[in-house]
Amino acid sequence: MSEQKFLPFALPEIGEDEINEVVDALRSGWVTTGPKTRQFEADFAAFVGGDVEAIAVNSATAGLHLALEAVGVSAGDEVIVPTYTFTATAEVVRYLGAHPVCVDIDPVTMNISPAAIRAAITDKTRAIVPVHFAGLACDMDAILAIAKEHGLKVVEDAAHALPTTYKGANIGTLASDITVFSFYANKTMTTGEGGMVVSRHKALIARCKVMRLHGISRDAFDRYVSKTPAWFYEVVAPGFKYNMPDIAAAMGIHQLKRLPAFHEKREAMAKRFDAELQGLPLVLPARPAHAGDLHAWHLYPVRLTAEAPVSRDEFIQKMAEAGIGTSVHFIPLHLHPVWRDGYQLTPEMFPVAQAAFEQEVTLPLYTRMTEEDQTRVIDTVRRILGH
Repeated sequence: MSEQKFLPFALPEIGEDEINEVVDALRSGWVTTGPKTRQFEADFAAFVGGDVEAIAVNSATAGLHLALEAVGVSAGDEVIVPTYTFTATAEVVRYLGAHPVCVDIDPVTMNISPAAIRAAITDKTRAIVPVHFAGLACDMDAILAIAKEHGLKVVEDAAHALPTTYKGANIGTLASDITVFSFYANKTMTTGEGGMVVSRHKALIARCKVMRLHGISRDAFDRYVSKTPAWFYEVVAPGFKYNMPDIAAAMGIHQLKRLPAFHEKREAMAKRFDAELQGLPLVLPARPAHAGDLHAWHLYPVRLTAEAPVSRDEFIQKMAEAGIGTSVHFIPLHLHPVWRDGYQLTPEMFPVAQAAFEQEVTLPLYTRMTEEDQTRVIDTVRRILGH
């Protein structure tokens, strides 16, 4: 029997429409932020709905930085974040001279715990950054109620959450201040690198737009395509260089069109995993609490129980030996030297997140996987776990 090809953890699905649109951008001569970025922003705002505006950026990290700056986070402030997230959620707080305050997660959803948020609030707290882990919406009613009670801003880290809904509303249209999405290569849709800042608050969008490109008062695209002299501009703030180029936006235009079909396949794959991994010594991912809501299924995270015949690390090794890529989401912030040592964090402070990390492994789930690929993953998991 010939050796099976390695099945990677994730691969993007890029079609001819995306390729042709990128070629068109290259041939147009406008390769930085221009007409395709404008179109992508308009299309994305229409997709999310809820009378929002959308600002394309070169990464979700950039978007989170812009968002926190726009809502007024500054030096010495505190921003509450889950410890169970990627470092970008916390590092952008430090960009502003503020301090991330890590809190624990809910044991079922693996999302930030509203009770832990409430316990962490001080007179220095300025904002909350909930992360919709794996594509499952946080308990936003509870989080928004806490924010309103204490006068805090809410910036949603929706890097995993496209298209996620909460009580029938698209993430991005809730009562939070700003929502930030990611289009990194392994996300539910991709522009290679990139992100989108979404808000219904015009003043926040205006601030993000200015700070996205050096604090300049006018878009370069407007100046360079003007038929009359339009060279004059003013720098009104010490901004950043966070704009999305048209080459990336060209991909996004068509990835967004394909997103409903992408999600349909992800949902079907998640349902199959749920059905065929039942009865194993695993905790399977939580489903939305509200009937009819969408889980984006950016990730399919499972947790090995105490009854598993192998440890989490042994499981990952055996999957690799079988030619199947997996990952771990996440190594919590409190275990990374920069946050652990900088803020004197210990595992005992985050018992739920620590336990989740020690048990968690993420199985491959992406639209380029075939039924045979998924069968291979399922069969290998069952074999390793003694079933």
